[in-house]
Amino acid sequence: MIVLSKLFQHFPKPYLLILIFLLLVMRIIVLWSDYDEPISANTSQTLDLSLKLPVESSQTPVQPKTKAKVENWSSVTVKSGDSLSTLFQRVGLSARDVYRVTQATKKSNSLRTLFPGDTLDFVINAGQLQKVRLIKSPLQQIIITRQEQGPYKVETITRQPDIETLFIQGAISNSLFLDGQRAGLSQKKLMELTNIFGWDIDFALDIRVQDQFALIYEEKYLDDQFIGEGHILTAQFTNRGQVFNAIRHSDGNYYSPKGYSMRKAFLRSPVDFFRISSKYNPNRKHPVLKTIRPHRGVDYAAATGTPIKASGDGKVIWRGTKGGYGRTIILQHAGIYTTLYAHMSKYNSKVKKGSRVKQGQIIGYIGSSGLVTGPHLHYEFRANGVHKNPLKVKFPNVKPLNKKQMKEFKPMANAILAQLQSYQLGSPLASN
Repeated sequence: MIVLSKLFQHFPKPYLLILIFLLLVMRIIVLWSDYDEPISANTSQTLDLSLKLPVESSQTPVQPKTKAKVENWSSVTVKSGDSLSTLFQRVGLSARDVYRVTQATKKSNSLRTLFPGDTLDFVINAGQLQKVRLIKSPLQQIIITRQEQGPYKVETITRQPDIETLFIQGAISNSLFLDGQRAGLSQKKLMELTNIFGWDIDFALDIRVQDQFALIYEEKYLDDQFIGEGHILTAQFTNRGQVFNAIRHSDGNYYSPKGYSMRKAFLRSPVDFFRISSKYNPNRKHPVLKTIRPHRGVDYAAATGTPIKASGDGKVIWRGTKGGYGRTIILQHAGIYTTLYAHMSKYNSKVKKGSRVKQGQIIGYIGSSGLVTGPHLHYEFRANGVHKNPLKVKFPNVKPLNKKQMKEFKPMANAILAQLQSYQLGSPLASN
């Protein structure tokens, strides 16, 4: 300090004052930098020169990752004669578990109907049921989950498939069944095709070589895997040079391009895939009695057990044995028409006298009851009590689409028919 004081004595007084001032400024700057927080270059902030105490970081510390809980599912397959109780017992669950799950699914009836081959999956922890799962289809499953409080929770999980369209066409050289399969159609799609045009075309009598068919239908995919066929969107059948077009409407029914329903009041044939063994003939000789007796119907020969369909909506006015007809059902339609189905091997147990049936509903099965030489269906059609030839009678149409419905239907019908035609020509239109 003595050395410094002697040194300062030699400085001029003005310089000494300037030096002291600079030292004070530097001290203030040091203090300011120690207590002030950094200021962001991108934000406007008011300076606070008050003393700042250290505080803990407000950021939430990073939590260590935990592994997802793995559920151990066990499965049982439903066998003939199984019930929910036997299935639960098989995996070690109690009657109380059955009761609680049954109560939870009482309203939805989710587990009421189980079929042989169905699979029930379970999650059981420490002897307690946690979850039950029924996979009804690739697109739908039902999961019943245990809750901490209250009843089990029932959840239906539905997935939507990806839809792709497929075009198939072919010509008849042998039969629709063989040529359709050769073209790539499944038996199910062939049945749908015959059902669409079955009111206009008799697929047993009317089909000719060089008849043609074409259709666009949906295929369903889930996770890039094919899971089934969808609806026929449009179909065309050329029979004896006459072209029939059918388009699926939003109501699920098929119509001609002009809005007339493909569905008529009666099916042209009550049996699929058959041969006609005897036609309508007022002067036919009876094959058993060997006498001239009018044959006022058509005989459809097919294997015993072949399903017989109601040709139209109606009411059962006869169900029982009727002389030489054997087991017979008679339906009444709209109070004007009646249809008769004879020589059945058995009836559909749900079809009783007085019950109402829908067109296409199975009412019985082909057999050889009564006076017959082999299994077949004898089918009669009457209008106002008078026999008509079922193969030639003109059936009444179902009511067509009205003007409002046609505004929705016509643009869609034109677009899908144009797409069908472009496929047939080998240059498909781009679909939206």
